[in-house]
Amino acid sequence: MKKKKLSRKERKRRIIERRLQGALEKYDEPMRRAIVNEYIRKEQLRKLIVVLCLMVAIGCLGYFFGYSYLRQKNISEQNALVSLKNKVTAYNFNPYINVNNTDDKKELVVLPEYEQIYSKNKSLVGWVEIQGTNINYPVMQSPDPEYYLTHNMEQEYDKNGSIFMDPACDITQGNTNLIIYGHHMKSGNMFGNLDDYANQAFCEAHNTIRFDTLYERGNYRVMYVFRDSIKKEAEITFKYYQFINALNEEDFYYNCEQMQAMSLYDTGVRAYYGDRLLTLSTCDHSEENGRFVVVAKKIE
Repeated sequence: MKKKKLSRKERKRRIIERRLQGALEKYDEPMRRAIVNEYIRKEQLRKLIVVLCLMVAIGCLGYFFGYSYLRQKNISEQNALVSLKNKVTAYNFNPYINVNNTDDKKELVVLPEYEQIYSKNKSLVGWVEIQGTNINYPVMQSPDPEYYLTHNMEQEYDKNGSIFMDPACDITQGNTNLIIYGHHMKSGNMFGNLDDYANQAFCEAHNTIRFDTLYERGNYRVMYVFRDSIKKEAEITFKYYQFINALNEEDFYYNCEQMQAMSLYDTGVRAYYGDRLLTLSTCDHSEENGRFVVVAKKIE
């Protein structure tokens, strides 16, 4: 007579019963069954925990390798842009061309070192660089203030985002203050190391910021370094990120005084009405909606 095929569950039960045979002998049948059931339950729980741990480990490894790949990709792309920019050396280039000698109208011309990069993406508005740091990036601008938080210059999704200018700024209009934003990446990419300026000695060693617009080269001397936060829209208080154009001389000095009062230390650099300013801003996780800010004035 053909033996009835046991189910997988029943086969497992019999294996466990044989394994625990000596320990089960002193118990009656119902108790033995209860003990085996508990043993099976714990065995299944152990296997589930092992599987979950493996999944977490695989997920962590996947994140690590994915993060490393994206970081290396970002670095490679950035190095390629820097190389492209550095191919052209034209420090005596006149950034303006007169198109009509009978009046004051002038045509803005893209600086030669940025022509090829600009041809790749017309959202390019300039380049920011701080010697001795990893900050050496193209500066983008979009009408959507959040677009370049998550997109690179190739307009691909990128968690590093891009360095970008406030949409309210206009490099052709000579704003009082140009505001540039970048992520505070743990890898140090983008503005990840901007908060090194919290150390006055670091500031003294890196007190010049190079910022070129598409049409004009410029060097800026660091003036204020402070921590602040994004305020509620209805809150009546100084908001550094709203200072783009001074209404008049009084408004200019009011804004500068507010920033100087918040500054972590005195750089000895002062701003005067008519100076053009540059503000670099990144996240500061020491408080909710915190920001770390470096403000510089144009010196040449």
